[in-house]
Amino acid sequence: MPGASPDGRRKSSLLSRGGGIARRTLFWVLTLAIAIASWRWMLGGVAAQMEQVLYHEQLRPIVLYTHIILAPLSLLLVPFQLWQGLRKTRPLVHRVVGRTYGVAILFSSITGLWLAVTTEAGLFAAWGFGMLAVAWFVTTAMGISLAMRGDYAGHRRWIIRSVAMTLAAVTLRLYIIPTEVMDFSTPETYQAIAWLCWVPNMIVAELYLRWPKIRRSFQPSH
Repeated sequence: MPGASPDGRRKSSLLSRGGGIARRTLFWVLTLAIAIASWRWMLGGVAAQMEQVLYHEQLRPIVLYTHIILAPLSLLLVPFQLWQGLRKTRPLVHRVVGRTYGVAILFSSITGLWLAVTTEAGLFAAWGFGMLAVAWFVTTAMGISLAMRGDYAGHRRWIIRSVAMTLAAVTLRLYIIPTEVMDFSTPETYQAIAWLCWVPNMIVAELYLRWPKIRRSFQPSH
């Protein structure tokens, strides 16, 4: 900052670094906590823990279990996949994590589309979750194919888009929990959430990729 004193620049740098640490910590906590919480059905079964999808278990158990096992796994791997230190110091581990992430999304997006098509939540919700599943598959497939061709810059851009789709699991809960707490959970709000959980994520990802100033604000200061 031109004209700023050394103390002022130091304070600004510390605030920036502190903000970056806070954002990364929140990111790790939310992704890991929601991923682990998504496996809560293991404690007492789908009927006890996820009653809202019990009809899927009765009609298409393989599809449901594939999705609710692998979708949280992909979310669990997101912070490790984006961890720059891991990518630079342990590239083999980064590749293994990336391939596991890709396989988890391959199956969970296909099963997610199947569940969306057969949902009883309404046509608007079916389209919302169905389009999410398609976007999730396409962005991840593009990221993987570019990495296989050696285009690592393009790979990173598409994986950021893929991560934005994966984080729909986080934003979904951020919408659902307040509506339930405020007793505002209705079929109409759920259908809206089917779109709101991922479309804003996609927009933010594109802004991040296209606007250098926004991208720099998320990067740690040196």
